[in-house]
Amino acid sequence: MDVDTRLLRAFLAVAEEGSLTRATERVFVSQPALTKQVRQLENQLGVRLFDRSRTGMALTDAGRELADRVPELLASWDEALRTTRAAGRRSARVLRVGFVASAANEATHEIVAEFARRRPGWRAELRQAAWTNPSAGLADGEVDAALLRLPFPGQGALRVEVLFSEARWVALPSGHPLAGRTEIAFRELWDEPFVAAPAHTGAWRDHWLAADERAGRPVRIGAVTEQPDDWLSAIASGYGIALAPESAARFYARPGVVYRPVTGVGPTWVGVAWARADDRNPVVRDFVRCCLDLARSP
Repeated sequence: MDVDTRLLRAFLAVAEEGSLTRATERVFVSQPALTKQVRQLENQLGVRLFDRSRTGMALTDAGRELADRVPELLASWDEALRTTRAAGRRSARVLRVGFVASAANEATHEIVAEFARRRPGWRAELRQAAWTNPSAGLADGEVDAALLRLPFPGQGALRVEVLFSEARWVALPSGHPLAGRTEIAFRELWDEPFVAAPAHTGAWRDHWLAADERAGRPVRIGAVTEQPDDWLSAIASGYGIALAPESAARFYARPGVVYRPVTGVGPTWVGVAWARADDRNPVVRDFVRCCLDLARSP
């Protein structure tokens, strides 16, 4: 019997979290989709893996047996997949670098150029990811390194070096009553509808809603988007406002959208990330060093 590893990851997330709601934040799928995946695995195996109740999901005897074995199985598969992909990229002398939004801002192209100087014959191939993939493919081995907005889900399982911090500003429709201000206090925005990332991105979404900096006030969601173009369209159309890095005013300028500084909300950070297994990979280390050297240069 062949079983999709995606189903095993869904099962393991629910088994370890004991809750569908918490598990969705780990596997970045909606709760209905996660429920479907768990039932699909149960149907394939012909056993019930969970006892379901209002208080959560409890493993059955069969579920506990599978939960004991799945982590090692998935770890072995992930390592085989990662090393196979990495070997192919080494043969082509390509370092695949994932990124979200504007990556390392203006320093991005300098980093790529410096890497090419330090590694003649190699090239860094940039691959942009949707906001529903905050690790930009690094977590599942699709890329060798990534330039990311911190914090992001799964960050603790990877190596991360902070490159710089950036103030969070607000993006507003140009006709918004506050658009004419030169600076806005965050508390003035608490009751506004926000354009948000999908709910299953969990802590990533919460960071860009500043959910823990609202003195307990609930967040109003006006629209949900996954890509910068859709995000800008939603704001320009008046569906909501959004927090954004200061650099968005340079990289995502658009008619109908204005950016303003915000006080009373903390900054965001940009970092370079890579897999722990690549700590001794000289090519990945060279790329990380390029990032750190350029980020820290005056």
